[in-house]
Amino acid sequence: MIKFRFYLDFDREEAWLNNMARNGFELVNTGFWYTFQRCEPFTAVYRIDHRMFNSRKEFHNYCTLFEDSGWQHVAGGWNSGTQYFRQINPSAGADIFSDDYSKAGRFKRMADLWLNLALVMFTVMIALWMTGAVDLAALIQPSRLYLTPGLWERSGPAFWRAFLFETPFAVLRLGGLLFYPFALLVYGYFALQSWRLYKKGKDHVH
Repeated sequence: MIKFRFYLDFDREEAWLNNMARNGFELVNTGFWYTFQRCEPFTAVYRIDHRMFNSRKEFHNYCTLFEDSGWQHVAGGWNSGTQYFRQINPSAGADIFSDDYSKAGRFKRMADLWLNLALVMFTVMIALWMTGAVDLAALIQPSRLYLTPGLWERSGPAFWRAFLFETPFAVLRLGGLLFYPFALLVYGYFALQSWRLYKKGKDHVH
């Protein structure tokens, strides 16, 4: 079974995964969606971390460390960032983190990721604008999205044929023009929310 969800708050995501297990759905993979397999309802304890690795070996050692501590790695790759663990040894600790400060650190790592993505979008957007690859003035003057020579000097059927023919292409150009500022705003928002969750968890320590 496939489920589409998006979480910024790992605590809420963990609670949802635990509830899915109680309803008879075991997590087997994640990506752009969650993949579950049917199973007997069981009480699960899922925990989520966010870490990037420089090599597969480093990732393997990371997973082995947790498995030796009673936590099975169930989803996430060495370059995916977010890692999912399920408690397999009842005698293991209730969490994969040694303290609340370490637990809050995963939100800071996520905030750094979103911020880096926002900076990439901003850099690309400025580069495209400086090289003339995108025309930001088209946001104020949409007629600049139409590239047919002499279009606006035409009239009657000749104008409408050319206008209707090029409109789908103009819409695509507008979409490309809006993509980068939209992505910048989204990534920036995610970075701020992740930082807020980090501060909340950090303040909880004190």
